[in-house]
Amino acid sequence: MIESNVLFVGLQEYICTLEDGSTIIMKPFEYTVLQFEKTCKSYLGLIIGVSMALLTVILTVTASLMYRYRWKIRYMYYMTKGKYSYTKISPADDDEYMYDAFISYADDDRSFVLKDCIEKLKKEENFRLCIHQRNFMPGQDITVNITNCIHTSRTTVCLITRKFLESYYCMFEFNMARMESIYSRDGRNILFLVFYEQILPKELPLVMLELVQKESYIEYPNDEQGNVVSGRK
Repeated sequence: MIESNVLFVGLQEYICTLEDGSTIIMKPFEYTVLQFEKTCKSYLGLIIGVSMALLTVILTVTASLMYRYRWKIRYMYYMTKGKYSYTKISPADDDEYMYDAFISYADDDRSFVLKDCIEKLKKEENFRLCIHQRNFMPGQDITVNITNCIHTSRTTVCLITRKFLESYYCMFEFNMARMESIYSRDGRNILFLVFYEQILPKELPLVMLELVQKESYIEYPNDEQGNVVSGRK
């Protein structure tokens, strides 16, 4: 009606019937049109925009939390998937472990682990050792095997080499042992790091570097002169 060239005689005396059945007199005309514009204005675009913004914020926060606690989530998932279902182990249960240590190593270091490390520990210390080639349950998911073996071992020994750091499953074992220490052993450290190669601090993942700085570790001399192990703090 505003933009029309048609002349409405006595426009301000017109009576309009609205959708709800109510009536309104077109007087004053400009004010009535302004009210119609406010009433009929669509907020669909604004609603969609605000909804998308809120959804983006929620997804971002959720993704950030999942990334931050990814290893805890995975640990609890695999513990639930296995038969142990996230049970804490007290120091009084030390004699209940199936193994004294779970040995985590890269396949490239298999010869050293099998011929030197394991034989020496078994003969001199009479340790019950768990290794994946011998003690993993056939037909069971490898991640569940790893979690179960860590849970049934008193400690986890990681033979740190560059190949270890590059291996997905080696780092999985390292992080699962960290989670076991935090959530099933009341914060007791069960990780024992053995550096079989000289590795610079900048080459280590941040979480491993923090552990090295706080806990004890050893450096195994990778030479043919002997089997001396030096302890460091």
